[in-house]
Amino acid sequence: MTTRDPALDALAALLGESGILLGPADCARYATDVSGERGELPRAVLRPANTQDLSEVMRLCHRHGLPVVPQGGRTGLSGGASCLDGNLVLSLERMTGVIAIDPDALTLVAWAGTPLQTVQEAARERGLEYPVDIGSRSTATIGGTIATNAGGIRVIRHGMTRQNILGLEVVLANGTILSDLNELPKNNAGYDLKQLFIGSEGTLGIVTRAVMKLVPATTHANTALLGLSDYGAALDLLGSARRRFGPQLVAFEGMWPSYWDFVCEEAKLVRPPLSGRHGLYVLLETAHEGASGEEAFEAWLGHCLENELVEDGVIAKSLAETRSIWAVREAVGELDAAFGAHINFDLGIVPSRLGSFIEACDRALAAFVDCRSLHVGHMGDGNLHLIVSTGSRGPQEVHEIENVIYGLVGEWHGTVTAEHGVGTLKRHWLSRCRDESQIAVMTRLKALFDPFGRLNPGKIFE
Repeated sequence: MTTRDPALDALAALLGESGILLGPADCARYATDVSGERGELPRAVLRPANTQDLSEVMRLCHRHGLPVVPQGGRTGLSGGASCLDGNLVLSLERMTGVIAIDPDALTLVAWAGTPLQTVQEAARERGLEYPVDIGSRSTATIGGTIATNAGGIRVIRHGMTRQNILGLEVVLANGTILSDLNELPKNNAGYDLKQLFIGSEGTLGIVTRAVMKLVPATTHANTALLGLSDYGAALDLLGSARRRFGPQLVAFEGMWPSYWDFVCEEAKLVRPPLSGRHGLYVLLETAHEGASGEEAFEAWLGHCLENELVEDGVIAKSLAETRSIWAVREAVGELDAAFGAHINFDLGIVPSRLGSFIEACDRALAAFVDCRSLHVGHMGDGNLHLIVSTGSRGPQEVHEIENVIYGLVGEWHGTVTAEHGVGTLKRHWLSRCRDESQIAVMTRLKALFDPFGRLNPGKIFE
């Protein structure tokens, strides 16, 4: 005779048949995210359809002492959505859709389970944009991007998610609804509570709705792929672009030869839009209005070529050419199978020192036999994706590689995660970029909002 579970019975009665998954086959895909971190089969998957139901779910879980893992699109790369043994998964996939757009106030309100691309498309229909953009836009959810403070390709112009959120509605561990769907651009009435939840990876509360900032849509963009001699030239180019274009500079992405050669030549994931071999490749994009903006961009780039700041380059003249240029940069999301087992480091270093930091990493990794590394990232904000092959190495040697790289991060005063969050994969290394007093304050905040540790357990902290 099967023993009934009163807690799951109560949750099933609350959510109905479509709101809870119990069978192993149905629950299996919710065990983890795309990080590759091993996850356990959820005890059940809870799928509330609105804030009130989610609040009641959390009250029941609080009463019965049930740990809960909040999930969005499960596109995270740090194991932040992986399920521990005995945990329930709380999926926001039914809490989806754009609720309202105010073109005068430049705001959009959406449910947390709404895919980022859906929000972007809704804004564009009104001649506006939600400026946060990442490669997994079609599956990443608004709640997930808020929980991880997602960055992406436009940070240099618009900032990270934190800078683009005006208000949030959040459900706390005990079911309390904390609603601050503020649409005011200026509001100094006490603490800005929403900032506590942005980047907290679902450990303090569960975001249910959000008010996002919009900006007027870019009507024209210049996209160029440039070959440069070295990182020093790239820094000079970045300074020149900032002086010339100011807030019109949208993206400044760096691709080192190790990455370029692999995706373009060895793995042939994309066709190289630029011929020849260079010490560094830069993808540059600016926004402008009308033909004069294009002329100004070409004149500036011509000046850079004449002064040998740039060795060679190609400017996109069509949407297809723009896509082919961006395809080289976005191939980082497609190289897993071709590159084999690897560690994907998501590091942040002051841009002026990033080139020297990469050289230090290469020297340190040379001590490991057949340890190959690729370098690519958001150069304009110092976010480096360092991809290091591990091959058939065991856990101990993989840990040694991590120890070396994160040790350098500490020495260079960087961060162990610039945009993907801590999750489970980087929690052991948090002390390399946060001191004891900072971690102590974080743990006290966790104890205040979730005293029994039932919200996304095992994430961020050991």
